[in-house]
Amino acid sequence: MPLLEIQNLSVSFLTAGGQFKAVDGVTLNVEPGDIVSIVGESGSGKSVAMLALMGLLPWTATVTADVLRFDGKDMLTMDKKTRRSIVGSEMTMIFQEPMTSLNPCFTVGFQLTESLKVHKNMDRRACNARALELLELVGIPEPQKRLSAFPHQLSGGMSQRVMIAMAISCNPRLLIADEPTTALDVTIQAQILDLLLKLQKEQDMSLILITHDMGVVAETAERVVVQYAGQQVEKQEVRGLFSNPHHPYTSALLASLPERSQARKLPSIPGVVPGQFDRPEGCLFSPRCSFATELCRTTPPKVASHEMGRALCHYPLAEGLPVGHPENREAAA
Repeated sequence: MPLLEIQNLSVSFLTAGGQFKAVDGVTLNVEPGDIVSIVGESGSGKSVAMLALMGLLPWTATVTADVLRFDGKDMLTMDKKTRRSIVGSEMTMIFQEPMTSLNPCFTVGFQLTESLKVHKNMDRRACNARALELLELVGIPEPQKRLSAFPHQLSGGMSQRVMIAMAISCNPRLLIADEPTTALDVTIQAQILDLLLKLQKEQDMSLILITHDMGVVAETAERVVVQYAGQQVEKQEVRGLFSNPHHPYTSALLASLPERSQARKLPSIPGVVPGQFDRPEGCLFSPRCSFATELCRTTPPKVASHEMGRALCHYPLAEGLPVGHPENREAAA
């Protein structure tokens, strides 16, 4: 049984212009000990999908799913008390922007011990001992001194380590890391990623890594989910994704990596992710896709399966060429 099972998850927000669907039909299974990465540009619905799972979206959000199950428990039908006992304990999340994720009004020690009191029912002495142990575990120097520090007294990298310590304090079975290296310099990014992978192995956690950095994906993940405009456009094992992407969007993301560029000018994807009022009738990626045809512009695609992955595309790629594309058929004739 998967630790996490999501089928056909959709999230809509009530706005002044009507309902806006930020997540559309996301499906994801995470096995115990898995490392899964969700990638895509800003606005692809990566964070919103996971916040919906955690139950942390505002009242303007409407969440629907065929299946939303964690460790065999139905997250859609469980009562609020049961959900609160799971979220923050068995299933935790590291949020974006470490400098603003911590509450500036409370010390590091207070914020670390809060979840221990709620979920583990520890007394004050045990909480303080565990908080000190956690700070040592994530590599913070002078941990005893940092317990009484306020967030503004910490660097970005140190704040992120505190966030990781808070997330793993109750030994979760699933850790969701939402762009954990954002706004950190390159050397600190590498240290944070190494720390996450080390903790994942030592504590046998499942890890969902949300990022827009394909380099991070290559170094950490086992399986990759690519999202675009709220939709899952491709799923593959990480090796297959980098060697043989099936969706034009995935191929374009990989082509924009500096180490892959052969030209003097770095390739980029023209245009932007569609918003509420400029969504195409057909494939959402068609205005930016170099392989798009009239079929792509007018008809939403269905998922096409390959031996090693799935792609939401009328003409999924094989060895860099779109299968069944009219131009390919004409060339073959």
